[in-house]
Amino acid sequence: MHPATDNRPALLLSMGRGIAERLLTDAHRARLAALTRTDPALVAHDLTAPTPRVAAALAEAEILLTCWGAPPLTTDVLDRAPRLRAVVHAAGSVKHHVTAACWQRGLTVTSAAAANALPVAEYTLAAILFAGKQVLHAALRYGETRADGAWTADSETSGNYRRTVGLVGASRIGRRVIELLRPFDFQVLLYDPYVTAPEARALGVEPVGLDELCSRSTIVSVHAPQLPSTHRMIGARQLALMPDGATLVNTARGSLIDEAALLPHVTSCRLHAVLDVTDPELPPPDSPLWTLPNVLLTPHVAGSLGNELHRMADHALEEVARYGRGEPFADPVRPSDLTRSA
Repeated sequence: MHPATDNRPALLLSMGRGIAERLLTDAHRARLAALTRTDPALVAHDLTAPTPRVAAALAEAEILLTCWGAPPLTTDVLDRAPRLRAVVHAAGSVKHHVTAACWQRGLTVTSAAAANALPVAEYTLAAILFAGKQVLHAALRYGETRADGAWTADSETSGNYRRTVGLVGASRIGRRVIELLRPFDFQVLLYDPYVTAPEARALGVEPVGLDELCSRSTIVSVHAPQLPSTHRMIGARQLALMPDGATLVNTARGSLIDEAALLPHVTSCRLHAVLDVTDPELPPPDSPLWTLPNVLLTPHVAGSLGNELHRMADHALEEVARYGRGEPFADPVRPSDLTRSA
């Protein structure tokens, strides 16, 4: 029971259909009810033409708890939310729903990008280790030959000892990948125009230009944000510089790679690729990427899935708790951040 003078902030859930059921456990809903004045069963999917219940909750809300599929917070929506002070996003990028009007209104924003970075980095580590051991190739050959040791002559270039890995972007994910690679015998190169040479060396990596990274690395992993300046940053020149047999890993955005330029390299088997994202997100039915033996194509599964969504919910509820205590967010998002992040 809470006293009549209940000072808990009012909160409204706002996200796509079916997301709240996957994001929040019963324990999360109970904690939300303890931290805030909210109806954990009420989820706003549409704020442009809200139902009467949603409209009433929006008018009272001090916090919006959002996730994937959250409707854009336009000026009209914000006009219906006069008490709104904060947006807590239980996922990564806020660019799809936090508009310029939010910043003009002075809202504080936080996201669970740090929590969502962890499974992406884990996927990347697995991709790097498997690429170095040429696991996909070995599995295919094993299935074809069904014989012992028939591929040992092909394995001279296999292995992860002192292999050179190039990371494109020191984002949250990129930095977590750097941490995960530390126990292994890799030489790690980094290209990121926003990271100084001393900062890169402090991370334990060698700073290089993008062309040099591609020419020296046998595995290149992309972790840059999707921005106009990064559109097709891995293009024909960079792909041609990659050594024969090198592997390109992309868990960022498909638009960062010129897939038209990539196709000849993977079709000829000169390069290998691990692609969790493509451009378009779903390749055309006749795309060679579906069937090439040297391409591992996955359906954007590197980010949070299944019980990993609960980590993002935990992160978001910690931020709600901080807000309730009058403390600043641990992971604030600022307008200036969005020019350099996803």
